Amino acid sequence: MTWLYWLVSYCIGNFLTAFFVGKVYGVNLQQERSKNLGARNAGSVIGKAAFMWTFLGDSLKGVLVVLLGSFWHMEQWAIIVGGCCAILGHMYPIWLKFRGGKGVATFIGVGLTLSPALFSMMIVGTAIVLLMTRSLTLGMLGGFMFYILAMIRSEQFLLYIPMLIVIICMLIKHTSNIKESLSRRK
Repeated sequence: MTWLYWLVSYCIGNFLTAFFVGKVYGVNLQQERSKNLGARNAGSVIGKAAFMWTFLGDSLKGVLVVLLGSFWHMEQWAIIVGGCCAILGHMYPIWLKFRGGKGVATFIGVGLTLSPALFSMMIVGTAIVLLMTRSLTLGMLGGFMFYILAMIRSEQFLLYIPMLIVIICMLIKHTSNIKESLSRRK
């Protein structure tokens, strides 16, 4: 049953809201600006409404995967892995030749639903760095650092190792954004 849950989670992650929002607006986001199927690119190319719809859709699929695991009475470690499968499904969707989004909105849905207390550290870190740098990308980087520190300090650190691996994958996908934000700071 656990493997089925993980497969379903990955498939849910494969639903890329930006792809369908782009279709509604007659735009192929895979050919525009960053060519990324995420909320940021949808917002940059189409506008605020596209950003909001994409962000909501992508974060809600993260919520859905965690709730589904709870409904199926999965153990906490299996639900965490299921959440990671959804994020990876968003980042590497099989039906789009593994070219999806960068995973942040789905991570937010998963992280907030798994542990609101732990996720609050992501919010704190993002807010602090955002206020200092005025860069959402660097704010997100600060949020991830606070989240990782909170995971390490938690009693359940070993359970959250899959989340740490996914965060590293997300940071790798954000390398160009991070470099661009850092170069603006100079």
